[in-house]
Amino acid sequence: MQKSTPLFTPVLIAGCVIMLISFAIRASFGVFQIPIAEEFGWLRVEFSMAIAIQNLAWGIGQPIFGMLAERIGDRKAIVMGAVIYAAGLVLSSFAVSPGAHQVYEVLVGFGIAGTGFGVILAVVGRASSDENRSMSLAIATAAGSAGQVVGPPVAEALLSLMSWQMVFVVFAVTILAALMMLPLMRAPEPASKAELEESMGAILGRAFRDPSYTLIFLGFFSCGYQLAFVTAHFPAFVTEMCGPIASGSVLHGIGITSTSALGAAAIAVIGLSNIAGTLTAGWLGKRYSKKYLLAGIYTGRTIIAAWFIMVPMTPATVLIFSVGMGSLWLATVPLTSGLIAHLYGLRYMGTLYGIVFFSHQLGSFLGVWLGGRMYDIYGSYTAVWWVGVGVGAFSALVHLPVKENRMQPALT
Repeated sequence: MQKSTPLFTPVLIAGCVIMLISFAIRASFGVFQIPIAEEFGWLRVEFSMAIAIQNLAWGIGQPIFGMLAERIGDRKAIVMGAVIYAAGLVLSSFAVSPGAHQVYEVLVGFGIAGTGFGVILAVVGRASSDENRSMSLAIATAAGSAGQVVGPPVAEALLSLMSWQMVFVVFAVTILAALMMLPLMRAPEPASKAELEESMGAILGRAFRDPSYTLIFLGFFSCGYQLAFVTAHFPAFVTEMCGPIASGSVLHGIGITSTSALGAAAIAVIGLSNIAGTLTAGWLGKRYSKKYLLAGIYTGRTIIAAWFIMVPMTPATVLIFSVGMGSLWLATVPLTSGLIAHLYGLRYMGTLYGIVFFSHQLGSFLGVWLGGRMYDIYGSYTAVWWVGVGVGAFSALVHLPVKENRMQPALT
C-alpha cells in the first residue's frame, strides 16, 4: 500500500511559486499590445503574431521538456527552461522589428514550457498520494492563476515607471530568481513496477492507439484558443470597445479610471476567479467523472462567451464576463492532467500531458494570430470571438465518448 502523504508538501509549495512567477510574466503580454504597436507604428497583427508564435513554441516545447525531465531530471529541466525564458525576454527588449520579436518569442515559449504545466504538474503528481493528487494538481494550477492575477497589473504599473523594454528585463531577472525554490523540488517515483519497466515508446504506443487519448487531445484545442485569445487581445478589446467608467463609480473609486486600466484589471479578475474555480474542479475531480466535468466546463465557457458578445460592452459586463469565464479558466488543467495520470499512469505523465498540451497550444496560436489578423481586416474582434464560441461547443461534445477505464501496463 502506498504511504499517504500530506497535501502541502515542499514539492507542491516550490512548484506553486515557480508556476506563479512563470505565469505572471506570460499573462502580462497582452498589456504590451498597444504600447509596442504605437511605438513602432505596427499593425495589431504584428505583435499578435509574436505572441501566437510564443504559444506555439510553448506547445512544441512542452513534450520536449516533459521528456527531458524524465531523462535528465526535473530540476535540470526547470533550470534550462528558466534560463531560456530569461534569454528570450532580454533579447525581446532589444527587438525593433516584428520579425525579431517573433523569433525571440520562440525562446520565451520554450522557457514557459520548462517552467510551466508539463514539468511542474508531473513532479507534483508524482509527489502526491492517490487521495491528494487531484487536489494537488488543482492547487499548482491555481498558482498559475494567481500569477495571472498579479502579472498584468504589475506590468501596467511598471509601464508607468519605465519603458516596456526595461519591464522585460525586470521580468527576466524575476524568472531566474524563481530558481531559488529548486532545492525543494525532490519528488519520489510513486509508480508501479510494471510502469517503471515499461518503455516510453510502449506507453506512447498504447496512448496513441487509444481513441480516448485522441479525444482528449482534440478537446484541449479550444481551451488554448479561448485562453490565449483573451489573454492577448482582451485588454485591447476592452480599451477600445468598452463604455466609459463613470466618475464616482466603485471602479473609479479604486483607481480604475480608464478602459485601459480596466482591460488589465479584467485579466487579473479572471485569474482571481479561477483560483476558486480550479480548486473546486480539483475537489470535484476526486469525486465525479472527469470527462463529464470537462464537458460541463466547456459548455459553461460557450454560454458565457456567447452572452458577452451579444450584449453592449460596459464595465459591468466586462466584470461579469471576467468572473464567469475566470471560474472556468484553468479548471480544465487539473482534470485533463489527472485524467491522463489515471488512464496511463505516472511514469510518463509529463510526456503524455505535454503531447496533449501541444493541441492546447495549437489552439492558442490560432486564437492569438486570428484575433490580430481579423482585427486588421474587419476592425473588430466579433468574428474571431464567435469562432471561439464554436470551438468551445465542439470541446464540450468531444469529451463525452472518452472512456475512463485505466489501461494496464503491458506485461513483459
